[in-house]
Amino acid sequence: MTDRSWVVVQHEAHEGPGLVADALERAGVTWSTVRTDLGQFLPDPHGVDALGGLVVLGGPMGVHDSAGHRWLDAERELLARAVDAGTVVLGVCLGAQQLALALGGEVWSGDDEEIGVGAVALTAQGVADPVLGPAGSPVPCVHWHGDTFSLPTGAAHLATSDRYPNQAFRMGRRAYGLQFHVEVDAGLAGAWAAELPAGVALDGPAVARVGAVGAGVLDRLVTLAR
Repeated sequence: MTDRSWVVVQHEAHEGPGLVADALERAGVTWSTVRTDLGQFLPDPHGVDALGGLVVLGGPMGVHDSAGHRWLDAERELLARAVDAGTVVLGVCLGAQQLALALGGEVWSGDDEEIGVGAVALTAQGVADPVLGPAGSPVPCVHWHGDTFSLPTGAAHLATSDRYPNQAFRMGRRAYGLQFHVEVDAGLAGAWAAELPAGVALDGPAVARVGAVGAGVLDRLVTLAR
């Protein structure tokens, strides 16, 4: 495993790293969190070679909300340069949308929000993928999004759902965008509870099933840094 440190970019207090942190700890790598909601600065995009990996989490803002969140543009530059450098990259929800836009895709509002515990189906490329494939199909997950994206040119389409066809993609060997969440543990689900729309709840046993599969997905992603 590389001895280079990982960076996890967090956009909201309640949207922390969850099981991402556990996977990094199991791998024995050093890592730190950058909180854009607290005004902390993103890593220098010209220094991505020094990173072991980059994780960009979700958030309620949209990729086109740069007027109120000026870091969005800088984050996309960071993502694009990390992919170019061959750094392990994971974009989750907003992070996946940012990654898609950074790599030449488009992002827009969907017809209906997709929120709650659910699943995504792996495509043929997803079944063959070394990170998602071993999870089996369908992959249990948590949804919480209303935007979607087109696949960047050259990306592998990994997962889909009835409402949102583009649920996951891979660019090259080491950059992944997941529209859905597999990082949710009991603590993260508790932090989200007050923020979820009325009538939406994250059932404990269902979250445990998501976490059991998600832990494996995240472990396999982290090992790509070897």
